Amino acid sequence: MLIAMVSASGRKMHFLAGAPAGRQAFGALLAQTVQEPLSPEHLYLDFSDVEIATASYLRESVLHFRDVVRRQRSNLYPIVANANEQIVEELTLLIQINRDALMTCTLDQQGRPIRPILLGDLDPKQKLTFELVNKIGDTDASELMADHSEGESVKQTAWNNRLSTLAELGLVFELSQGRTKRYKRLFEEGVYGN
Repeated sequence: MLIAMVSASGRKMHFLAGAPAGRQAFGALLAQTVQEPLSPEHLYLDFSDVEIATASYLRESVLHFRDVVRRQRSNLYPIVANANEQIVEELTLLIQINRDALMTCTLDQQGRPIRPILLGDLDPKQKLTFELVNKIGDTDASELMADHSEGESVKQTAWNNRLSTLAELGLVFELSQGRTKRYKRLFEEGVYGN
């Protein structure tokens, strides 16, 4: 799924600024995503036609929307797409202030994600877990405990908490299989740090 942020702002502007405009975009994003997909799905917030987006706009639209959607354990995983360098810089500052993390990428001409980048910093244990999911592709807490707890006694509950936190941030897909949950990387291509 793709939503053009220019249209979410309610006007054909290339400059998205201010908390009120961000709140308006947040409402538009919610309205455009009322139908829940049956399985996990990327939701690209497309900044292709946006030249500037201020921190207050991004906080009230993108980050607030991501937080609400992920807290609801939706099957939608918001990802900022096609943002220029200035917008990425604004997002990075916001994310660092809040000790947060967010996925960005570029979409190619066929709409496929390329050059995925993780903005922000994860704590060392979350970072390790994120890297393992991206390396393995599809895993769960019991597999991580069995295969990657050498030298330290990391319990399955700790792995599960880390995986759950990554899913809540929208950094990995969460797949329910009965009473168990599996976690899958968002992109086939490797994810790069900022």
